[in-house]
Amino acid sequence: MAIKEVILIANGDLRTDANRNCHEAQVAMEKQIVAAFKKEGVSVKRGHPFDPKKGHGFIDSQKYGMEVFRSIPRDAPLVVAEAVWQYSHHILHGLYQHEGPILTVANWSGTWPGLVGMLNLNGSLTKAGVEYSTLWSENFTDSFFRQGLKSWLEAGRIAHDSAHVRPGDSIPAGAEEIGVAFAREFRERKAIMGVFDEGCMGMYNAIIPDELLHQTGVFKERLSQSTLYAKMLTVSDTEARAVYEWLRERHVYFDFGLKEEEDLTEKQVLQQCKMYIAAVRLADEFGCETIGIQYQQGLKDLAPASDLVEGLLNNCERPPVHHEDTGAELFAGEALPHFNEVDECAGLDALVTYKLWRRLGYPPETTLHDLRWGRHYKGDGLDAYVWVFLISGAAPAAHFIDGYRGASSERQPPMYFRLGGGTLKGISKPGHIVWSRVYVQGGRLKFDTGLAEVVRLPQEETEERWRLTTPQWPIMHAVLKGITRDQMMARHKSNHIQVVYAPDETSARNGLYAKAAAMSELGLEVSLCGEI
Repeated sequence: MAIKEVILIANGDLRTDANRNCHEAQVAMEKQIVAAFKKEGVSVKRGHPFDPKKGHGFIDSQKYGMEVFRSIPRDAPLVVAEAVWQYSHHILHGLYQHEGPILTVANWSGTWPGLVGMLNLNGSLTKAGVEYSTLWSENFTDSFFRQGLKSWLEAGRIAHDSAHVRPGDSIPAGAEEIGVAFAREFRERKAIMGVFDEGCMGMYNAIIPDELLHQTGVFKERLSQSTLYAKMLTVSDTEARAVYEWLRERHVYFDFGLKEEEDLTEKQVLQQCKMYIAAVRLADEFGCETIGIQYQQGLKDLAPASDLVEGLLNNCERPPVHHEDTGAELFAGEALPHFNEVDECAGLDALVTYKLWRRLGYPPETTLHDLRWGRHYKGDGLDAYVWVFLISGAAPAAHFIDGYRGASSERQPPMYFRLGGGTLKGISKPGHIVWSRVYVQGGRLKFDTGLAEVVRLPQEETEERWRLTTPQWPIMHAVLKGITRDQMMARHKSNHIQVVYAPDETSARNGLYAKAAAMSELGLEVSLCGEI
């Protein structure tokens, strides 16, 4: 039976300022969604009201989410509409038990990060085994959205194009031999993943169940952000100053101001330098080969943001850190792969990538980005859909045009980080990359991977893309090989995407195949995406 009425809910951020900031965009989007449903003869009922005291109409906690779902019939057709970053665990409990058809919908905007939030929710629903359909649009009147909406209203589901995906069971013999041998050695040797508090910003999809992770030979060391802060207190001012001067000698530009409340200051950066030293020392103490720091819920009230720290950790050339007692340099000549926002799926990917790329003789620096947004670009010999890959500062300087010289540090927005802290900002250099994502589905680890080319856009286009997203963060202009925008959105099970450079296109292809073989040997179900 065709759907005649739907209930709409809007999941939101934990942070009141973020919800208030995005409220008007959410209201505008909901009006467009309601109009689209009305054209199909369907009425929309909102599942929870605007709260004048809070100044927004989002579900902003798990507690409130449970209250909302108590009044929603379990068999009701349900729309989750997102124009903001959202904490998936606020509503996951209700969606887990919901029996009616579920549709997740997001705006297509770089400024209002609904599509990023929706991708995280989709990944979380996939991990939880909840059936859902998903759509996105710039104006909710285009044929792609209208046809998808008709399908959902008539059948309760949407079938997206997945012609770009094929099983990873046809790897060239040479690459397979390299990947399998590497994986067997990797699993036998074992590795420790340092986790500074799990579950960042509601990212249920970013937590790998221990029993699945152990099959790969990786084991968690569960640490706390309070441990990191306590270790910061043992770092001397002299040591912090040495890290800062090292960066200045390499011409990193610090965008300093005078007001602690709204500008980046030297005091904030020196605190970040202490955090960097503390993180490396804790990794050494606990034998961690990769670490993940939260996006600082909790820690943000004690220390500046961790983003500059994360970018340094991901680079092989970085300020030296010495053991407190022996004076020995720790991880000399090596990066300490860091996975943003404690995304353990990215952490496993980063560790495998870093070690395999070392084995292959490729530059091993790797990072995750948000699959933030994109639009078509035509000009300067380029005619392609160019994605904006953007993350809060963990991109290594090796990925930037001119390395550290091409890097700057700007203050994280005050509404998120009261105590400030700088990012590591830069424009990613042109070149060939391998992208990937580890995720959980059907009780097992899966792995999608493909090729992309990082392109150089005119400065004015880069500045415009920064203005429309988050100008303080490092940016990568990426053209995916053989994958449309809508194919990528329909398939990808996370707001994050892992990237690593290769020396050239042939190297990227060979590296992708070797990595796919390694992941398969480690027990992951591999899919190859796009043109390889």
